[in-house]
Amino acid sequence: MSKAPLVAIVDDDDDVREALSDLLWVIGLEARAFDRAEALLEEFEPDMFDCIVTDARMPGMSGLQLLRCVRGFGSSVPVIVITSDADSTIRSRALSDGAHAHLVKPIEDRMLLLHLASALVGKWKGGSNG
Repeated sequence: MSKAPLVAIVDDDDDVREALSDLLWVIGLEARAFDRAEALLEEFEPDMFDCIVTDARMPGMSGLQLLRCVRGFGSSVPVIVITSDADSTIRSRALSDGAHAHLVKPIEDRMLLLHLASALVGKWKGGSNG
């Protein structure tokens, strides 16, 4: 049996990290949670994660800065940017910097699953874990 895709969750909010980790587990994905972008970068290797879900605004390095760093390393890992701010500037920046998707909190599970499925094409069967 093939290994489940590994998704990095980067958010400074404990509740968001826990909720996303639980959701990913339920749908058959593995998750690694990080409380800040710098923590992810300390361990980052280009092929380590199959997808990254990051908050746009966090103390220290933002999710948009994280996205640019990951792209700067030459990684094409899909990055889904989430934010509680519906500002269209954040969406435009995220997408122009190479984000796979941009979602506004509160995130509908269905929307996140659709974007995860498209980000993980060929690596995940969309939650058919049992």
